[in-house]
Amino acid sequence: MMGRDIRGALDDYFGFTKLGSTFEREILGGATTFATMAYIVFVNPSILADAGIPFQAAMAATCISAAFGSLFMGLWARHPIALAPGMGLNAYLTYSVVGGMGVDWQTALGAVFLSGAVFLVLTVVGFRRKVLESMPQALFPAIGAGIGLFLALIGLRNVGIIVPNDATLVSLGDLSSPNALLAIGGLLLIASLQARRVPGAVLVGVLAVSVAAAATGLSPWTPLSWSWTEMTAGAFQLDIPAALDIGLLDIVFVFLFVDFFDTLGTVVAVTNKAGLQDEQGRIPRLDRMLTVDAVATMTGAVCGTSTVTSYIESAAGIAAGARTGLAAVTTGLLFLAALPLAPLVGAIPNAATAPALIFVGALMMTTVRDIDWDDSSVGISSFLTLLAIPLTYSIANGLAIGVIAYDALKILKGEGREAGWLVHILAVLFVLRFAYLSAS
Repeated sequence: MMGRDIRGALDDYFGFTKLGSTFEREILGGATTFATMAYIVFVNPSILADAGIPFQAAMAATCISAAFGSLFMGLWARHPIALAPGMGLNAYLTYSVVGGMGVDWQTALGAVFLSGAVFLVLTVVGFRRKVLESMPQALFPAIGAGIGLFLALIGLRNVGIIVPNDATLVSLGDLSSPNALLAIGGLLLIASLQARRVPGAVLVGVLAVSVAAAATGLSPWTPLSWSWTEMTAGAFQLDIPAALDIGLLDIVFVFLFVDFFDTLGTVVAVTNKAGLQDEQGRIPRLDRMLTVDAVATMTGAVCGTSTVTSYIESAAGIAAGARTGLAAVTTGLLFLAALPLAPLVGAIPNAATAPALIFVGALMMTTVRDIDWDDSSVGISSFLTLLAIPLTYSIANGLAIGVIAYDALKILKGEGREAGWLVHILAVLFVLRFAYLSAS
């Protein structure tokens, strides 16, 4: 009786029945998202350690910031989107800011905090909502499809099915390698379970491959020593006064720009795939989502990690049936549980997460059917968007290229007014941004 009362209260708050989900699907979806994101528990500290942040401290900061961001998103914004320190910006902090510019990691974290503070201000004044609402909705399906290709490329690369090639950029890797074979088997397992409508097909596939990798010795388990001193060595070490130096404004801008448009791309793609947008393409509680993203970045910097952002791997939870913030809460609680159990969580290998990413990427590609290919300004800009996201390894770059192309084609067709003044401004800013990157 008590269990039914609790479920009823959760349903009243999160509304999963109204959205066609169930309590079990939400929990399963949150666990699936966590399984596809668990690599960040080890990968992020490995990168930040090269910047001088102690490994155990970065690992603790990763778990805490991911738990905070995901719980905040689930409980307040009530959307099934998980957050964690973002890949790409952690490498930028380590290898460009600290390694390339000689900035110490404490000052770099101060710049991350400032970018989050600017985000928060832009959200409060309504600028971020205005930007998202002014984005050409005709490009939204392309954004989802481009991110699907991006996820698939990441998965294929992580297990060596796709490898770099100096002559052709990329080429086919060794399909007979153990990692590739496990990933292919995992993909077939997930696809077959999904075809049979087995609940939690993605999570079953991830766990099955993880067990197989452990049994064959491909996923070594190396326990780490833990102590309170080691875990908290990076907390409250950020240097905001030093980051306010005029020479770091360009660094703050990069953190700001990439997270801004990566988040918008993720939010658009995930809510669209989950059917959470209304008929006008509007996203409920959008301001809350953007506020969570900003506050999570500031919290992450205080904890001792790089920019915290919304994760596109949340689409794996969507594929498992998640539709509400209860899934994000589940993911956040699992990240919290991962703090003392990080060595075990880190044992989830690339061979297990790769098939999940590839499968979810395939599901997200279905949005291409919604692109108006007969309208040249929409079709060409959409094509450039979905192509640029995986090829430039950046959701932000894909968005920028798509908006520039859309705006230019609308103007050339004499339909500039249809695009809107804010799209014109965004296109100009994106052009200036690319010019700045080329000159730097």
